[in-house]
Amino acid sequence: MSKKGKDDTAQRFGGEFGPYRKEGTPGVTLGTFKTLVWTSNIGGLLILVIALEMMFVRQMFGWGLACTVLAVAVAMFPSNYEIVGMEEAPSPPSQD
Repeated sequence: MSKKGKDDTAQRFGGEFGPYRKEGTPGVTLGTFKTLVWTSNIGGLLILVIALEMMFVRQMFGWGLACTVLAVAVAMFPSNYEIVGMEEAPSPPSQD
């Protein structure tokens, strides 16, 4: 497929994702990002515990493997968000 005429501005889901942020996409604050990380990590660990129970206690390896993949996806979800307010401050104008 040709990339002719396409921009380098990726926009997936809500627009907060990608290497470049388009106008009008706010991103998330550091506090919100920390909350997302904690929530998703705890959720991913709970799903992983269920997956391990399925695989080793219940002998349901297919469902256990599917839950393991789901747990990793849940735990990695917030890594796509862009944190606003973390940019470097603009340097003061030089006095030449």
